[in-house]
Amino acid sequence: MGELKLFGMRSAYDEVMSTGIKRQHEPPQIVGDLLKAEIAEKQARSIKYQMTIAKLPLAKDIGDFDFDGAPVNETLARDLAGGGFVAQQRNIVLVGDLPLRFSSTRI
Repeated sequence: MGELKLFGMRSAYDEVMSTGIKRQHEPPQIVGDLLKAEIAEKQARSIKYQMTIAKLPLAKDIGDFDFDGAPVNETLARDLAGGGFVAQQRNIVLVGDLPLRFSSTRI
C-alpha cells in the first residue's frame, strides 16, 4: 500500500480488518471500507494543501477580528459568527470586496 501511495488504506488497515473479522464482513465490504478510508485521507490532504497555498490563518475566530476602522458591521458579523441562522434554516448573502465586508441585507 505504501509503494502505491495508498496512505489512507495503510493507516486504516488494522482497524478495518479487525472490525471486518469481528463483524464477519464479506471481502467486498472490507475492500469498500479501505477505499472509503483512502478517499477520506486524500480529501483531507487536498484540503490541507489548499489551505496552505491560500495562506489563510488556520486558527482565527471573531474574537480576533479588529473592528476598529474596518468597514464591517460588528453587530451583524457577531450575529453571523454565532451561527443562529443555521438553526433557523435561514440563508445569508455576503456581498462585497476583500477585505471582509458584510451587507446588512439578510434573506
